[in-house]
Amino acid sequence: MDATVIDGVALAATLRTTIDDELRVLRMSSVTPGLATITVGDDAGAAAYERHVRHLAEGLGYHYVAERLPPTVELPDVLAAIGKVNADPRVTGVLVLRPLPAHLPEAVVNATVDPRKDVEGQHPENAGLLALGRPRFVPSTPASCFYLLDAYARSTGAEPATFYVGRTVVVVGRSTSVGKPAQWLALERHATVIAAHSRTAASGRLAEATSQADILIVAAGRPGLVTGDMVRDGVIAVDVGFHAVPDPATGVTRFTGDLDFDSVAAKAEAITPVPGGVGPITDVWLVGNTLVAAAIAAHVEPRFGSGV
Repeated sequence: MDATVIDGVALAATLRTTIDDELRVLRMSSVTPGLATITVGDDAGAAAYERHVRHLAEGLGYHYVAERLPPTVELPDVLAAIGKVNADPRVTGVLVLRPLPAHLPEAVVNATVDPRKDVEGQHPENAGLLALGRPRFVPSTPASCFYLLDAYARSTGAEPATFYVGRTVVVVGRSTSVGKPAQWLALERHATVIAAHSRTAASGRLAEATSQADILIVAAGRPGLVTGDMVRDGVIAVDVGFHAVPDPATGVTRFTGDLDFDSVAAKAEAITPVPGGVGPITDVWLVGNTLVAAAIAAHVEPRFGSGV
C-alpha cells in the first residue's frame, strides 16, 4: 500500500494563520497573551523546546517569561516560581517543561499551576473538564493528533463529525499529557477506543491490540515499538514519539518515532513522519492555548481549539 504521509509542517502553518487571525481580533480589546515557561534541570530536549516555544511566542508578539531552575532545586522553590508567574497579570499561560528531576512529584507541581493558566491541561481541574467533554484547554499533543486526523479526513472528502464513528482507535500509552487525553478525545468523536500501554506489552498482547486499530496513536516513548506486522492493512497511523538515535556505524544521529516507519507505511493508508508530523503542530497548539487563556482572562469567548 502506498501510504499518504501527512504533512504536519504544512498543517502547523495553517494553524499559525488561525492564531494570527484571532490575535488581530483580541488586540482590538487590548488583550495580549503572555507565556511563562519553567524549566528545571539541564535536559537538552526541554531546553530546545523552550527555545522553540519562545521563538514562536515572541514572533506572535506575546509577552514571554522564562524561569530556569537548577536540577537540585527543592520543591518549595519550584512551587514559589510557579506562584510568581501565577500572580503575574502579564502571564496568561504557564508551561512546566518535562522531564522533571525524579525528586520532584509531578502531580504536586501540576496542581500548583493556576488552572486558568494551565495551558497544557495538567491541573486536576482541567483534566477533569476534558474527561467530561467540556475542556478549558486541550493538551497540545493529543489535540495535534486529532487536528491532523481531522484534516486528513477532510482531504479524503469525509467530515470529521462522522469520520470516527464505527472505527476503532487504539492508543498506545497512558500518560496524563498524551495517552489518556487522546482516549477521551477519541471517545468524544464516538470512536471505539482501546487503550494499550507498557503492561499490555509486558504481557505479550500489544500486537493483539494494535492489530485491531483503524486509527493507531502511539505515544509510548519507545523507538520503533510498533512494526508493520503488528498493524492491519489500511491503518491510519499517528506517531507521537521523538527519539534521537545515533547510527552505530557512522555516528550520525537520526530522529525516529515509536513506529517502525517503513514497515508500518508499507501497510498504512496514511502515516505521520518523524520529524515533521505531530511535533510542529504541537508547538503551535501550545501558543494557541495561551491565546485561549488570555481571552478567558479578558472575558472574551475564544474560537481557537473549539473544534477539538
